[in-house]
Amino acid sequence: MHTPPDRLARLFVAIAAASGFIAVAAGAFGAHALKARLTPDLLAIFETGVRYQMFHVVGLLAAAWAAERWHGRAANAAGWCFVAGTLVFSGSLYALALTGVRALGAVTPVGGVLFLVGWLLLGRAVWRGR
Repeated sequence: MHTPPDRLARLFVAIAAASGFIAVAAGAFGAHALKARLTPDLLAIFETGVRYQMFHVVGLLAAAWAAERWHGRAANAAGWCFVAGTLVFSGSLYALALTGVRALGAVTPVGGVLFLVGWLLLGRAVWRGR
């Protein structure tokens, strides 16, 4: 099934808005509720998840813009890489920080690779302009 470029761009912006909301709420939660409950290293892990989630809100907004402007597969794939990367990277860091289960950190690099691929695809979409 093919999603029209304007619908996909709107979907990416909606996901980015929700992700931004969650990142701000998680940051506030970490700064206030978790500060006294987590060890400094676990709190730093949680904060890394928040920071990368917010960075990739911007990436997802850029992918939405590129997907609408150039209607290419690279921009669409970049957006989905940012969505999946956020879920895997930030999600695994949140889970690790909240549970203390260090094995969850083994999943985090997969999210990081998704972020890297997303940025490469976004660059390709913009460079090719189609």
